[in-house]
Amino acid sequence: MGKVALVFPGQGAQYVGMAKDIYENNQVAKCVIDNACNALDMDLKTIMFEGSNEELSKTENTQPAILTHSIAVLEAIKNEVDLNYDACLGLSLGEYSALVAADAMEFEDAVSLVKKRGRFMQDTVPVGEGAMAAVLGLDRDLVNEAIDSINDGIIEVANYNSPGQIVISGEASKIDEAIAKCKEKGAKRAVKLNVSGPFHSSMLEGAGIKLSKELERVNINKPKVHVVSNVNANYYENSGKDLLVKQVSSSVLWEDSIEKLLNEGYDTFIEVGPGNTLKGFIKKISSKKSASVNIYNIDGIDSLNEFARTYRDGEI
Repeated sequence: MGKVALVFPGQGAQYVGMAKDIYENNQVAKCVIDNACNALDMDLKTIMFEGSNEELSKTENTQPAILTHSIAVLEAIKNEVDLNYDACLGLSLGEYSALVAADAMEFEDAVSLVKKRGRFMQDTVPVGEGAMAAVLGLDRDLVNEAIDSINDGIIEVANYNSPGQIVISGEASKIDEAIAKCKEKGAKRAVKLNVSGPFHSSMLEGAGIKLSKELERVNINKPKVHVVSNVNANYYENSGKDLLVKQVSSSVLWEDSIEKLLNEGYDTFIEVGPGNTLKGFIKKISSKKSASVNIYNIDGIDSLNEFARTYRDGEI
């Protein structure tokens, strides 16, 4: 086995029933989820396990739910095997999971923080004023050309996820115009996303300012393993609170971050938490670079048990 990176999902990975099977079948995971409910003084697990999709999709619920699921799975893995990893990174919200995994932040602090982060992001821009869209099958330079050609208003790249998968964000009135321009330039698809705000755009700077005040109260240490920042696709050098503030309104450089690790010889990626979106992104990024990688995804009890067996057998 070469170099191992843990990757953690962000908003959009949630689903009703998330973490229920691992809660019911793994004592370590159960403890993490119960700790989250206590730290937040709310019944988060019921929203995760059997709430309505509408309730779970509220940003201030989604963010702690995904973080909690991710760390519950991580702690369950560590209880099963002697898991060694050299780097951690997460997509947007997932960066908080990465900081917990790198022993830079206490889980209880992180889960309280991301609930507030979700609320700040939700409340900064009135519903309907901002929007986001996914642009598929168009090179990043052409996406940038398309949005640069739009006069007035705010329209920016929110996520460079993988080759041919870019998300744009900004004023709702400008998103439709940007979709049309991207299609003109040859995008296979350009479609609005079902989100409540223009995340990772400069319209969210106010949320970053509010978050900075909350971050002042939280202790963040230098990570014990490498953590790659979404903001600059580089390693954290200190506590990185400034990076977490910028992250709210900056582009997520996911493709660049994975490329950095591939260039440094990382060949094993373990996606920890709900869904398998990151697995798909990493496949595309590594394929473009003709890099051979192993990608594992651990979401619930079955994938946990399978991973633990494979790990113990020395196949990882």
